[in-house]
Amino acid sequence: MSMQELADLIRTGGRRALARGITLVESTRADHRAQAGELLDLLLPHAGDSMRIGITGVPGVGKSTFIEAFGAHVIDQGHRVAVLAVDPTSRLSGGSILGDKTRMEELARNDSAFIRPSPAGETLGGVARRTREAMLLCEAARFDVIIVETVGVGQSETAVADMTDMFLLLLLPGGGDELQGLKRGIVEMADMVLVNKDDGDLADAAQRAAAEYSGALHLLGAGTPDWPVPVATCSALTGKGIAEAWQWVETFNATMEPSGAIAARRAAQARQWMWSEIREGLMSTLKASRGVAEHLPELEAEVAAGRITPAAAARKLLEAFLKQ
Repeated sequence: MSMQELADLIRTGGRRALARGITLVESTRADHRAQAGELLDLLLPHAGDSMRIGITGVPGVGKSTFIEAFGAHVIDQGHRVAVLAVDPTSRLSGGSILGDKTRMEELARNDSAFIRPSPAGETLGGVARRTREAMLLCEAARFDVIIVETVGVGQSETAVADMTDMFLLLLLPGGGDELQGLKRGIVEMADMVLVNKDDGDLADAAQRAAAEYSGALHLLGAGTPDWPVPVATCSALTGKGIAEAWQWVETFNATMEPSGAIAARRAAQARQWMWSEIREGLMSTLKASRGVAEHLPELEAEVAAGRITPAAAARKLLEAFLKQ
């Protein structure tokens, strides 16, 4: 199949074609990278018309349950939803769980939804290396709400804010001591904060937590100009607060779109994406260099033995690379 044929199938809403396209852009093979570049060039003019939402939170906060309830509500409002779920990758085995699709069974069966789990690999920030490209393909396939769910394993979960229009932070009920351990970086980036599990025995704790987080955000200040960050509670289990969360998303879009803030954010993200690709391309080229390969084992052994500093070894490798 030619890339033009694949692009046409993606544009007409072919789910298998979309899955195949994402697999192609995620591949590291050189021939696949060339094909992926051609596919993206064909689809780029048809992408960009969506609301991009990044969602993060610590393990156990209920991200998948929230996304299933939230996605179902958004579809009921007449939208098509694509979920790009990123799962952690083991540094030892290289394997990943890829279980989000099984945790969103109802949403996965909906014809207006598309769920794609991807391994994080070695990429930091809770997202997969090719999440940006996958978003463009989903937009070209006429999904107008794109949700990126991060790994959710720590305070590095900020890369998703650099590729989405709105950053939603899910938190567990609790405040006080837990508030002390909350890093400023991820909170300052949030455009909306939701305390999940506002149900049953945790309802009172969720309400107290929302009040304390709201006070903390008031002191920190808004990360997005002209947008006071809403702090609310919800229950992904019962559906409480889900409709209100979507209303906040619509309000955010209605506020930021006319002012050009979303366009400016995407332009800055595109520039950052370009430099990210340059860094990764240079690193791949450096590792494949014959001059570097000749000196690498020896310098690695020297560094491991403590006979040379990592900085000095890096300089030697760069000199060998540049000479070649």
